[in-house]
Amino acid sequence: MSGYGRADSEWGELVHAGRKFLIERAKLDTTTSYTELNATLARRTGCRPFDFERADERAAMGHLLGLIVEDDQRREPTDPPLMLSALVIYLNANDAGSGFYQLAKEQGLLSVSASADERLVFWAGQLKRIRERYAARA
Repeated sequence: MSGYGRADSEWGELVHAGRKFLIERAKLDTTTSYTELNATLARRTGCRPFDFERADERAAMGHLLGLIVEDDQRREPTDPPLMLSALVIYLNANDAGSGFYQLAKEQGLLSVSASADERLVFWAGQLKRIRERYAARA
């Protein structure tokens, strides 16, 4: 799990805090931005924030979101897998990041040749399933 200049223990803290924050957002039926997630993780864990000015740090945030999806699936399996990372969008945008779609392709949830419309339909479906999963828990 280590990499991107962070220890395994740090990744563990970030995954735990990130999953918890995304579940909080899901219960509120709202999305979050990479910026808000980053600030929340730094505040809650004391870990250094990701520096989005650097490509490797943006990749590290994508790696973290993948780890959160894996952890969530391990804790509460669904078929097909639910991707909590669908809740994370670009600031001032209404779409998931490219890493979200790449992970979906890697997991066989989205066609490798998916069109922009197919990607949006997939993302909307993930958001709908997240709402359904957490609405009863709110």
